[in-house]
Amino acid sequence: MSTVFPVVAVCITTGKRSIMSHGDSCCTTAEDGVGSAQQQPLILERLEKETNKNWLSIVSHQLQKHCVCTPKKVKSKILGFIPILKWLPRYRLREWILGDIMSGLIVGILLVPQSIAYSLLASQDPIYGIYTSFFSSIIYAILGTSRHISVGIFGVLCLLVGQVVDRELTQAGYLTENSVSGNDSAILLAGQGNDTIGVDCDRSCYAITVGATVTFTAGVYQVLMGLFQVGFVSVYLSDSLLSGFATGASLTILTSQIKYILGVKLDRPQGWFTLFKTWYSLLANLKETNMCDLVTSLVCLLLLIPTKELNDRFKSKLKAPIPFELFVVIIATVASHFGHFNTVYGSSVAGDIPTGFLPPQLPMWTLIPNVAVDAFSIAIVGFAITVSLSEMFAKKHGYTVDANQEMYAIGFCNILPSFFRCFTTSAALTKTLVKESTGCQTQVSGLVSALHYSAVLLTFSALLPSRCVLAVIIVVNLRGALRKFTDIPRMWRVNRIDATIWLITMATSALVNTELGLLVGVLVSALCVLGRTQRVQVQELGRATTREHYEDLSSYCGLQTHPGVAVFRYKAPLYYANQRLFKKSLYRCVGVDPVKAKSVLIKFKKKNQHLVIDCSAILFLDTAGVNALKEVRKDYAELGIEVVLAQCNASVQDDLERGGYYPDKKDGEENKIIFFTIADAVHYVQSLSAANGDYERKC
Repeated sequence: MSTVFPVVAVCITTGKRSIMSHGDSCCTTAEDGVGSAQQQPLILERLEKETNKNWLSIVSHQLQKHCVCTPKKVKSKILGFIPILKWLPRYRLREWILGDIMSGLIVGILLVPQSIAYSLLASQDPIYGIYTSFFSSIIYAILGTSRHISVGIFGVLCLLVGQVVDRELTQAGYLTENSVSGNDSAILLAGQGNDTIGVDCDRSCYAITVGATVTFTAGVYQVLMGLFQVGFVSVYLSDSLLSGFATGASLTILTSQIKYILGVKLDRPQGWFTLFKTWYSLLANLKETNMCDLVTSLVCLLLLIPTKELNDRFKSKLKAPIPFELFVVIIATVASHFGHFNTVYGSSVAGDIPTGFLPPQLPMWTLIPNVAVDAFSIAIVGFAITVSLSEMFAKKHGYTVDANQEMYAIGFCNILPSFFRCFTTSAALTKTLVKESTGCQTQVSGLVSALHYSAVLLTFSALLPSRCVLAVIIVVNLRGALRKFTDIPRMWRVNRIDATIWLITMATSALVNTELGLLVGVLVSALCVLGRTQRVQVQELGRATTREHYEDLSSYCGLQTHPGVAVFRYKAPLYYANQRLFKKSLYRCVGVDPVKAKSVLIKFKKKNQHLVIDCSAILFLDTAGVNALKEVRKDYAELGIEVVLAQCNASVQDDLERGGYYPDKKDGEENKIIFFTIADAVHYVQSLSAANGDYERKC
């Protein structure tokens, strides 16, 4: 069914209705000079929507659509949920296998020292970083839709997990990390308030349990978001927001590692303003610096910074980055072992890295309510980073990714490994860039990396890597995020709003609280979008000399206006938050406020001025927006000024219809008049002015 509506525009006169139907002719006078120029208005058909379906039939249709099982649908669902079944049979062995093997091995070699280092950032023993990288690489290869991203340990998530772990350790009554001498933490027992676990669980054991529980809870959140198809939420986390959040968190990470570089024993502060608290404690305890750790850190920095720069500078010429971090860890660990740095000089060590796999264990269910809020923010950050990188590399290489499937993939990368004492994972930009640049074609490279991790887990002997060396590795890998500060002038020149979002998010994440920084960034982004609609002003339009095209008079030269007709455009949705601003801006642009201008009524009647409002940029209307247009129409009608709408899209027309904008229909009359072009609206109001000067068209 379709209905042909008569031509366009709602016209308000002083108590009279002017109707233009498809077959009407326009009566004008020679005095106005528009009779011969009047053209047939544009007529378009609206498809009539089916509105007679009740909710039961709609629900029944949806249930049949989604619940009826056919072999084809079952196969599609399985292939969609396990993408490896779709792409692996099509794998081009000769073309892709060499690149995937090389990429997987190189990424695996590079990530072993990083996995050890970042596990300390999450307040976990070093071995669990390798466990995490192993399991996440396998699971994402099976469930992920991106061919290139590297899923594993990400510094920001490690920081967030570590903050939760330290808080729960303190609340459970465990001794602080720095109250433990050497490796005697295994003999510590829970203090008061930790009745949920047995006395055999020491501080390290409880830290592992908390980390795994947070990870499990975050994974459940992500899978639930995938089930409810809310992958679209990633579009609300802008690049400037995520970049500012990552940079702010990087400052916090950097600060947290300074104590290991100096060899100063400090507890991680809790609550807000941790950066200030940490620096205050560092300066107050600077005299306790361990010279062995400081010298070791400086030597490692002098080795790693230049070599990492060489890798970056010659990455186009090198077939693969040189694993300098691995060399530094091995050399420093051997030197620490044979030089007895721990026993002779008091240098701190990270702990044992045992061989083999540990049996699975359940998360601590009673702990979930304590960490539920923290896990939610961790889930959002992990998903947002993963989807952003997936889409970025998919666009670069010409394929597509499924945001909801990515939610499932990263969710199961957290749920399943949490049973093996792993902590939260996501994609990471640096590792993904290395993976892409070394020949990666598919997630077979992830499986190769997993094989490398398994070899490390099965062959590693007991080692005691120095904490200061691992801290240096973390600091060196923060270079990319910290370089963002040099881009601030460029960001400000390109887009001041995006730069403001970046600065506020970064400052809040670094100076106040990491999780709060993400929330503040989202709110600031939303307020900026709202502010843009609040700053929009009504524009007066003029007509081009060569054709029927209208643009802003203040932006282009040579535009002409029509005598007696003013054309305006509002470039924003019209809703409750800006409807007053719209009216104020319109009245100012017209030059008269009809509510306050009764004294100039005669002057405006003599000018016979009418208004055409171009609605092409109005995406939607709410009830307040429709009422604002009704008030504008009514107020100007009292001055004898006709208000006409043009170029309303279909949804805006529906909003006007539901909001009661159109005049009541009388017998034999059509109440809806819709102009699809500004030119038609202008010709129409010109015809009204030509009709004896009384604003009533006579034929």
